[in-house]
Amino acid sequence: MIEMTLTIHWTDGKPIVDHRRMALITPLPALAADRQTWRRALTGLAPGVALCVLIALCAYGLQGVETRLFGRAWIEALVLAILLGTGLRTLWAPPARWRPGIAFSAKFVLEVAVVLLGATVSAGAILGAGAPLLISIVLVVCLAIAFSYGLGRLFGLPRRMAALIACGNSICGNSAIAAVAPVIGAECDDVAAAIAFTAVLGVVVVLGLPILAVALHMSPRGFGVLAGLTVYAVPQVLAATAPISSLSAQVGTLVKLVRVLMLGPVVLALSLVMAARSPGSAGRGDSPGPRLPPISQMLPWFIIGFLMLVAARSLGVIPQAMLAPTARVATWLTIVSMAALGLGVDIRVVGRAGPRITSVVTLSLFALGGVALALVRGLGLS
Repeated sequence: MIEMTLTIHWTDGKPIVDHRRMALITPLPALAADRQTWRRALTGLAPGVALCVLIALCAYGLQGVETRLFGRAWIEALVLAILLGTGLRTLWAPPARWRPGIAFSAKFVLEVAVVLLGATVSAGAILGAGAPLLISIVLVVCLAIAFSYGLGRLFGLPRRMAALIACGNSICGNSAIAAVAPVIGAECDDVAAAIAFTAVLGVVVVLGLPILAVALHMSPRGFGVLAGLTVYAVPQVLAATAPISSLSAQVGTLVKLVRVLMLGPVVLALSLVMAARSPGSAGRGDSPGPRLPPISQMLPWFIIGFLMLVAARSLGVIPQAMLAPTARVATWLTIVSMAALGLGVDIRVVGRAGPRITSVVTLSLFALGGVALALVRGLGLS
């Protein structure tokens, strides 16, 4: 019999996982050494992870203060976490002993959160919305991604930053940015900048959409579709649509869930593109074309997990009582990972990129809103 063991060592402050096969019956000294390796790895992670958890708790507490003072949280804990992390990083550069845990929280913890998000998406509710609306939502998302990415490149943004903004604007804001980042190898500065600017505009959209609905005399169903296509996060959809009607909130949430479901195919497509561009993917002399790496390299493990949980939720495998706790755990892990991303940000880099990023995000958002409004009118929902 064979068992798989795992060893973690650190290079430039980043965890490197090394899988090795060994015989099931191993000498006691080797087992003791293996336990010592795990103990050292966990000890090395502890300071950075604890710091990220502390920042996440502070962010969640500030969100609670917002709710008490204003009746709702205008700035979510996820955004507050990255702002607090960035502020702390501006005042204090974490020494080497803190970096492994911060890197672990920014990558692995975030990937686990993306997997758990799959349990919050039901394919049955999505298919019940009707084929014309579903197809239209998919087309709007694809067009918005292409337009936003092209606009970002036109403004001179790097490819990775343009991809983050395009996916964040077109799919589900912070969650999309967080999910796409590890696939395309985005830097912490890029992720933080994209989230910061999209978060600010997300609040503006929540405040402005109800006013637009009244000014255009939109129907509750039509406004729900518009809000679901333009607002970044599900809680923000509820905040934007609740002042209009409960029907708007229900329709908006459903449309938003369809956009969230687009995250899986989009990330899969990006992983295929990145795999094709990676070294060694080009064909050799005796090969008719590009040689793709194994499927395990093209499909990130967390995307496979995400799709499996979507299927499990749709088939009723996941008990109803587990859905809410799973969503809360996913939210908490995402907040912790955002704190880690903030701790890896050099605010000076974000500041230098600010004007261009702001312009791209704003113009992309206006374009998305225009296409969404045209869709609402084209389907006769206005």
